[in-house]
Amino acid sequence: MTTMRAIVIEATGGPDVLRAADVELPVKVNAEFLVKVVAAGVNPQDVKTRSGKGVAGAFTKYPVILGNDFSGIVVESSYESHPIKPGDEVYGMTMVPRFGGTYAEYIAVPAMCIARKPRALSHVEAAAVPLAAMTAWGAVVDVAKAHEGQRILIHAGAGGVGHFAIQFANFFGAHVITTGSTRNSSWLRELGASEVIDYSTTRFEDVVHDVDVVIDLIGNLKDDTGTRSLQVLKPGGLIVNVPTGTWPTLAEDAAAAGVRASGYRVSADGSTLAVISRLLESGDVRVFVDQVFDLDKVAEAHEALETGHTRGKIVLKVSDG
Repeated sequence: MTTMRAIVIEATGGPDVLRAADVELPVKVNAEFLVKVVAAGVNPQDVKTRSGKGVAGAFTKYPVILGNDFSGIVVESSYESHPIKPGDEVYGMTMVPRFGGTYAEYIAVPAMCIARKPRALSHVEAAAVPLAAMTAWGAVVDVAKAHEGQRILIHAGAGGVGHFAIQFANFFGAHVITTGSTRNSSWLRELGASEVIDYSTTRFEDVVHDVDVVIDLIGNLKDDTGTRSLQVLKPGGLIVNVPTGTWPTLAEDAAAAGVRASGYRVSADGSTLAVISRLLESGDVRVFVDQVFDLDKVAEAHEALETGHTRGKIVLKVSDG
C-alpha cells in the first residue's frame, strides 16, 4: 500500500475547498510513529486555516491536509523496544503544516506528541481531547496557575476549549464564572461553573467584578469581548488571550487598564496529555462530543463549527477501529 484516502485543500477558501483525494502514504522518519487514524477532531484552528488565516501563511505548496487531533492505532513504532507497540491505541496532536494533518487514514507523528488512549474513552471521544484540552490546561494551569480561592472568568465555556477550562479550573479549586447561552446554563454548572452569565440577556461586565483571571477564548472577534473583559479584573489581574489575530493591541490595552496580559499558543506535548488522560480515566474530567461526521462529510463539519453554537467538540470518523 502506497496511497491513502485523505481530505485535502488545493487553495484556501470556504468549506467547498475541502475534497477527498488519494495521496501518498506518509513515511515515518527518526523518532516518529506511523498511526492509523480512526477519528480526528475538528477545531476552530482548522476553519481559520482553511479560510486563509491561522497558519495558512506558512503553506509552501498544495495540496494540504488539515487536522491536528487524532485517535488511532499504532502501525509502526518509533523503535523496536519502545513501550508503545504496533497495535496499541494512542491519541495525540500534530502541528499543521509542519506535519501532515489528521484528516487522513494515516499520519506520521513524533513520539513526543502522543499518549496512550484512555481506556475509558472511545476513539471518537479521544479524538476530541488533545488540542482543546491541552490549550485549556496551558491557559488555566500553566499560565493562570488556577488554585483555591481564585476567581476565574472563562468566556465561551461551552466550546471545545471552554468546557475543559471550566473543569480544570474547578479541579484546582478556583471559583469559576463563565459566559454561555441559555440552553447551556445547566450543563455548564454540571461541569463545575459556580456562576453562569447568559450572554444573550446580560452584559458580563455589569454583573462581574474583581476577578483574578480572565480566560479569553473569544478576544475581540465578537462584540469587543476582550476589551470589555479588562473592566472586570482586579488591579494587577491577568487576562489570558487564546484566539490569534483578534486583538493586536492586547498588551497596550491591558497596561493602560492596570492589569497583566498574556497570549497562549498550544504545543503538542504527550507528557501533558498523559496527565490529562489520568483525569479522564478517573472521571474528574469529561469530554463532550456534540456531533460526529464521516470523513467525506468534512465540509458539513466545518459549516457546523462555523455557526458558533457547538457544545463541546465536533469529530470526524475516519476509519474503523
